[in-house]
Amino acid sequence: MKIKIFVTCCLGLLSVSCGGQKPAPEAIFQVSTFDALMEGQFDGTTTFGRLKNLGDFGLGTFDKLDGEMICLDGQFYQVKTDGKAYKVKPSMKTPFADVTSFEADQIKSLKELLNYQQVQAYLDEQLPDKDGYYAIKIEGVFRYLRTRSVPAQEPPYPTLTKAIANQVAFEYEQIQGTMVGFRTPEAVQGTSTTGYHFHFISADKSKGGHVLDCVIDDVQIAIDQSDGLKVLPLKK
Repeated sequence: MKIKIFVTCCLGLLSVSCGGQKPAPEAIFQVSTFDALMEGQFDGTTTFGRLKNLGDFGLGTFDKLDGEMICLDGQFYQVKTDGKAYKVKPSMKTPFADVTSFEADQIKSLKELLNYQQVQAYLDEQLPDKDGYYAIKIEGVFRYLRTRSVPAQEPPYPTLTKAIANQVAFEYEQIQGTMVGFRTPEAVQGTSTTGYHFHFISADKSKGGHVLDCVIDDVQIAIDQSDGLKVLPLKK
């Protein structure tokens, strides 16, 4: 599958590369670029109220890099450095996020103890096109899970690498919940993250974060192949 990276040019979300056609319904909408986030551009540019109109599934961060964002079933959550998950107000902003309208193309049940690297290898075997762009949902019981969150930064902002040096990590055993994530091909390195990127929200929506490590136990894996990546313009 050919990777498509669309750059939005107006509020109506028309695509330059599509000759004015409306974006594909399964496009992944992204706020800013990963390179910009790496450089320390942490000021929020897009409201979650706007993102809610573009997808019901995704991940990202918040203004000033204040925590980890998870979007599941249309609800946005913020996991702060206390490890707790909070519902997000529509007026809050993000400097970087990916969202899509999740519709599974394939669903697999997996009852096997696999670590994070083994999970990724298993996923690679399920993907029809290694150069494609995928949204992935892993829901069920996790034997072990390690997540993190990052504290809010103050200007002048550091680089992302320096900011996450102050991350706060959390460990859980026998926890139920959902890993929300994407697999991005090398072709879009710099524009987005590459490889697998997952965030987690517990079944009771009380805790979560950016996934650092895990051991799955009994899960259902849903994979949604996207038609392309659409980078949104800056909008205060």
